[in-house]
Amino acid sequence: MSATPQSPDHELAARAVAGDERAFAWLMRRHKEGLYRFVRRYTGDPDEAYDLLQETFAAAWTALDRYDAGRSFPAWLRRIALNKCRDWSRRRAVRRWLTRSDPLDSPVGLNLADAGLSPEASAMAGQGLDRLDKAIAALPRGLKEPLILTTLEELSHEEAGHVLGLTAKAVELRVYRARRALAAALDLNDV
Repeated sequence: MSATPQSPDHELAARAVAGDERAFAWLMRRHKEGLYRFVRRYTGDPDEAYDLLQETFAAAWTALDRYDAGRSFPAWLRRIALNKCRDWSRRRAVRRWLTRSDPLDSPVGLNLADAGLSPEASAMAGQGLDRLDKAIAALPRGLKEPLILTTLEELSHEEAGHVLGLTAKAVELRVYRARRALAAALDLNDV
């Protein structure tokens, strides 16, 4: 029986390893939106996120024969994406250090003009999102990654633990610490 776009991830992965490029295309279509959101939240830059998404899928294609069908395919992909994001972050830090300049600001968050808000409310909401994005970006990697995976990507602590190589309890603790750090950075009384 041949694979279809509705086939489970592990079957599509096996078909792709066997040379069925269509199966990998179906996997990419199935997971690209969620993976893009994850990478965009990590980088804060839509263009960089698109490039990193492409790098992630290229790396997944070359490593597909090492995918363990007993594990979650989305978690496996997020692990690759996370490594690509970490590499990007290191390259960016080196470039910034070499040029001794601040990174260019890029628009982050929702397009609030499309949300039906008044211009004043839109501006206030945009400032709040920008502040939140900057506060999340400023978190240490060990806090930022679990927070993004669980809160924004809606993975369970266990799923995030598989992506990060941590226990579910460690993820829970780091998310708690990240929320406290964000509350402090944003001058909020409650977490």
